[in-house]
Amino acid sequence: MVETRSRPTLRIAPDKVAYVAALAREFDVKTADDELMDPDEIAHVLEDSSHDPALEEFKSFLATLNDEELEDLLALTWLGRGEWSIDDWDEIVAEIKDVREQHTIQYLIGSPLLSDFLEEGLAQFGPAGAGRR
Repeated sequence: MVETRSRPTLRIAPDKVAYVAALAREFDVKTADDELMDPDEIAHVLEDSSHDPALEEFKSFLATLNDEELEDLLALTWLGRGEWSIDDWDEIVAEIKDVREQHTIQYLIGSPLLSDFLEEGLAQFGPAGAGRR
């Protein structure tokens, strides 16, 4: 008998992931000159860009998400980088610590190619984020 493994369940709606990817893409266009910056410089760039409406919308939307949604965004980012497979989903989520304490919002905003990683991670769930509750 062949054991079939079910897809993990996302705790964030795929349309929210798509919206975050769109916000990330819009923000990335504005910060393209800062590509490949040292991670220590990310906080500085965010401070300098604090008057940027695209950044404000990005931060504000992420702040409305609950912890489980932020965890899934981070896990999708890691999955989309290709360092993990969909079969590792539970392990990825287990690796994630307190998303508020670990400054996950700033981490996500400062992640180059975030939109690409989110889209790739979500694609691994199948059409329209299959496995969604």
